[in-house]
Amino acid sequence: MARASVFGVSDGLVSNASLILGVAGADTSSSIVRLAGIAGLIAGAVSMAAGEYVSMRAQQELFQRELELERLELERNPETELAELTQLYLNRGLSEEVASLAAQQMMANPEQALEVHAREELGFSPDSLGSPIGAALGSFGAFCAGALVPLIPWFFAGGMTAVIWSLALAVTAAAGVGVALASFTGRSRWFSALRQVLIASVAAVVTYGIGHLVGVQVS
Repeated sequence: MARASVFGVSDGLVSNASLILGVAGADTSSSIVRLAGIAGLIAGAVSMAAGEYVSMRAQQELFQRELELERLELERNPETELAELTQLYLNRGLSEEVASLAAQQMMANPEQALEVHAREELGFSPDSLGSPIGAALGSFGAFCAGALVPLIPWFFAGGMTAVIWSLALAVTAAAGVGVALASFTGRSRWFSALRQVLIASVAAVVTYGIGHLVGVQVS
């Protein structure tokens, strides 16, 4: 969950910084940029939350279906499932006698047997399917947190002052995201921070330049 939150913050930061500076490149009016930033924050956060909910819900339904099929197999073919479980224990290095005894003890409890089969054969535990709503709310909050950073200056300033502060905050936050990501990837904090700063900077500069060119042509 923590890793997903960091990625959500990164997405919100880069996408909204790009949007804000792209609009600012065309028109540095604080009200226009602020409106675009708020719209980008809400739209992006809702999109992230909806996507995360659908993804988690689909995964949960798939796992539940596989669990139901496994439960039916345990009811209809207990001997086959017992043999499969015994073989799993044999593959883990237990002796034939111990593996057979352990499998029989597990099969004596249907729910415990289902949990073992799900974990060993399907690769997940029935009690760790996750919450689609929780994941959606987490993605929504993380995206908002990242998207808000480059928007803050536009509530207090405008023009190039707000542009500079917006870019500075985005770069600083990107460095923080890079440091956080390094704790998951095991890479150097300096390398990860520099990479995130480079990504955010390039995206912001490119969109600002495009916005400036479009603004000049339209005007």
